[in-house]
Amino acid sequence: MSTRALSARRPGTVDRVGSARLRVVSMLVIAVVLAGMVWSRLAYWQVAEHGRLTMQAQEQYREYVELPALRGAIFDRNLTQLVVNTTVYSAFVSPDQIAAADRDRVATGLSTVLGVDKTKLMGVLESSAKFAYVQHRFPKAQADQLRALKLPGVGLEEETQRAYLPGFTAGTTLAANLLGFVDWNRDGKYGLEQQYQKALAGTAGYISSYRDLSDREIVLGSHTHQDPVNGSDLVLSIDANVQYAAEEALAEGVKRDKAESGSVLIMDPSTGGIVAWADYPSYSANNFTQTDPALFKDNVLSYLYEPGSVMKVVTLSGAINAGAITPSTVINDPGYVKVGGYNIYDWDYRNKGNIDYTYVLEHSLNVGAMKAMLAEGHDAYYKNLQAFGLTQPSGVDVAGESYVPLPSASQMQDSQYATTSFGQGIDVNMVQMLSAVNVVANGGKYAPPHLVERIGNQVNPLLLQPQRQVVSPATAAKMTTMMEQVVQNGSGWTSRIRGFELDQAGKTGTSQIPVNGKYTQSVWASFVGFLPAQHPKFTMIVVIRKPNYPGSEHDWTMNDGYLTAEPIWRQIALAMVSDWRITPDR
Repeated sequence: MSTRALSARRPGTVDRVGSARLRVVSMLVIAVVLAGMVWSRLAYWQVAEHGRLTMQAQEQYREYVELPALRGAIFDRNLTQLVVNTTVYSAFVSPDQIAAADRDRVATGLSTVLGVDKTKLMGVLESSAKFAYVQHRFPKAQADQLRALKLPGVGLEEETQRAYLPGFTAGTTLAANLLGFVDWNRDGKYGLEQQYQKALAGTAGYISSYRDLSDREIVLGSHTHQDPVNGSDLVLSIDANVQYAAEEALAEGVKRDKAESGSVLIMDPSTGGIVAWADYPSYSANNFTQTDPALFKDNVLSYLYEPGSVMKVVTLSGAINAGAITPSTVINDPGYVKVGGYNIYDWDYRNKGNIDYTYVLEHSLNVGAMKAMLAEGHDAYYKNLQAFGLTQPSGVDVAGESYVPLPSASQMQDSQYATTSFGQGIDVNMVQMLSAVNVVANGGKYAPPHLVERIGNQVNPLLLQPQRQVVSPATAAKMTTMMEQVVQNGSGWTSRIRGFELDQAGKTGTSQIPVNGKYTQSVWASFVGFLPAQHPKFTMIVVIRKPNYPGSEHDWTMNDGYLTAEPIWRQIALAMVSDWRITPDR
């Protein structure tokens, strides 16, 4: 072969060598990349995921048993226990542990004792499940019956359940809408049970250990047990006897007046502690799973209403305190006032002529309230509403407070100022309204409303809040005298308590209920009062929603508070005078 031929073949040889080298380099690169991926995954699983994988491995052999905390009890002011913890039982089955020949006997026994559906239960027993609940929370008597049957594959769990005292009305529990209830997850729902969930529930403990494949316990350290911390007991300002009397009078009154519903709230004037908190209709907290959820709503705190002429106590007190009027200031009342282009009338549309402000309150006249507000001035009147606590939530320690803020002072129309002065066009809840009127009973000071006096051994921080001076003691005394005249000479006459005729203060309220922005013939009827007037032992408000007093079909004023709310107020007050041994001051 010639040198020329050899020379012609060398480039191909070089190309083949270069390609081989390139392949070797590529393989090395790929090997390095693959090795890097493997090492990175190893690092991920052995370092980044080490803790999680270790926990998963341990959990396969770990046995964890929760030790539930005992929920705190709830007592009234006299240490009557309102809520107790009772022992109940839940039944379960292990279908894989029950022989086919025993299934019918097991299903028959469970259905007979617990009342469960036998056919459905047989379906569970024929499954391959390892565990299934049959029924929750039944009493010890049924648990004892099941034990006596010695049914294979059937077990019992001991649990605690809240039990509430019976109320006045059949099928209800005492103060259900105030207390609320505890669901199957041990969570408080509504009322005090929800508000004080953390304090009442306590902290669960546990027992933790590990077991090997032979189910033998492996002791790894000393931190395998934690005792539960039981919940704190609550002592309330509620008086169970007064609560029962309030529920009785309210239920009878709502039925008598064929009303939609009604509520009662009673307060200790000097402390702001709530003595009774009643709704009708109500429900049984012991049977909450079978209750219409609409009944869980508490109308005292979660329902807003227009207070009507009860607001005149606030309006006139503020005007007196500002020096704009006195109880004897004389005005002319033609039966209406024109405000913002609207004629706003007294409830009876009549010309009263010259009258003083004591007469205005006695006979609940809208014109007088509007003129007092105008004499005080819009800005001062708005500040008065703020001082009486009507432009902010009450802050009472119960879950579910409803609140609608007023517009700012500059945004309120003249007509809204006018109607607010006599309690229309302003939305409040009963706690706000009673706390405001209680300012008069408490010598001009605002007492923060509350239910809980003590949490365990600690005084409720709400009681340590200072009481702010809203109006002067002199103003409160003047308004008290005017409210006494309401009972003696005015619309409060049906509330009179024998022996207290000269020592009882009160005020009626009636307000039309708006629907779609228009006032209807349906009303809220209310009465608020306190006694003895000079040294009051309690302040109480009664609100009746949509009463249908006999003869009221064509006259909504027939549903006034003096016909509907006052008799209920009087019945409860009589019970309190007897139970608390209250005597008149004069």
